[in-house]
Amino acid sequence: MDRDELGDWLRLTLTPGAGPATARKLLAAFGLPSQLFQQPRSALAQVVGESLADRLLTHPPELSDALERTWQWLCEPREDGARAAVLTLGDAGYPAALLDIEDPPLMLYLLGALDWVPNRPSTPVQQGNSAIFSGAFDATRSVAVVGSRNPTPQGRAHAHDFSQALAEAGLTIVSGLALGIDAAAHQGALAAARGPGARLATVAVVGTGLDRVYPKSHLALARQIVQNGVMVSEYPLGTPPLAANFPRRNRLIAGLSRGTLVVEAALESGSLITARLAAEQGKEVYAIPGSIHSPQARGCHALIRQGAKLVESAQDVLEDLLGPSSGSAPGVAQSAERSHSASPVGMAEAAHPDPVLDALGQDPVGLDALLARSGLDSASLQAALTMLELDGSVARLPGGLYQRVVRR
Repeated sequence: MDRDELGDWLRLTLTPGAGPATARKLLAAFGLPSQLFQQPRSALAQVVGESLADRLLTHPPELSDALERTWQWLCEPREDGARAAVLTLGDAGYPAALLDIEDPPLMLYLLGALDWVPNRPSTPVQQGNSAIFSGAFDATRSVAVVGSRNPTPQGRAHAHDFSQALAEAGLTIVSGLALGIDAAAHQGALAAARGPGARLATVAVVGTGLDRVYPKSHLALARQIVQNGVMVSEYPLGTPPLAANFPRRNRLIAGLSRGTLVVEAALESGSLITARLAAEQGKEVYAIPGSIHSPQARGCHALIRQGAKLVESAQDVLEDLLGPSSGSAPGVAQSAERSHSASPVGMAEAAHPDPVLDALGQDPVGLDALLARSGLDSASLQAALTMLELDGSVARLPGGLYQRVVRR
């Protein structure tokens, strides 16, 4: 799109009172924003009323700055090779998967690998928006992986290993760049990538403008994502991390995925919102079971009771989404085996001679229970736990609990 067209779309989105539903109503009545703003006041008033018609015919005061900022962001060269783009509801390259969700965004901001994002507006040969989602991205071969921002060590390992196995099988992992499970999912998908630009490993749907990263601790992760994936936002540049934006972006995570895998989630987790939206969109919902004593497992257990599919390995997800023949694809068997070894069943089957690990079992355990189970004195038990913690076999949890960790 050229600068004038971008300005018209920004003007529509910045007009007070012209929310997404109203904007779509206007677009249905008059066509593209460039045509809309050429309409007489009387025609606009018939669709949206006189007050909003007056506002539509007035340039928003922040439009000039927003247009300049966005245009510069689109055109600036980047050392990492990432490309920026904007897709609008009127573009041929707009993701078809989002057209079917409730309240599709008017504008999508993209930042990512060269192969997956449309040409910058400064590119000599304009190809419109022959874009990321219309070609390289296939929503029928993508899975959302979401979960708690405060996962257990085992939950984090599950998110990483399942995502790596699914990505190695050719699926794109969609998540939200949040702390915890989201980050582990992106990292697992990136571990499956075969070098910069080799494939679309992961899509990060964020709740801020793409000129900032939230949380800031994920700046390095975001830089890795734009090498082998894409960051997506419906929010204009400069949008801060407002609390209301994050539940709202979950509809895009679900919409861009054929199924949603919830790794760990408390009962009040935002991940359950994503799962509900996926179910409402007719998508599959998967959940990994956990300990009955873990608050982080209760959301998954609730989903399973409501009809989500219980999964113990990446192979379970692959066979459900792609059919039994998916196991014959190169690398799938090895990937599935890795994720299965980190599943609850695989954990239970992995015998270990260490008496403290045997006493730990698979659930979070306190010191008093460990003392009773192991028969060790307090000093010996503490020493053994310290060594196992340093070895990475045991993790210390809040509340003085310990949990066994399966090695990847």
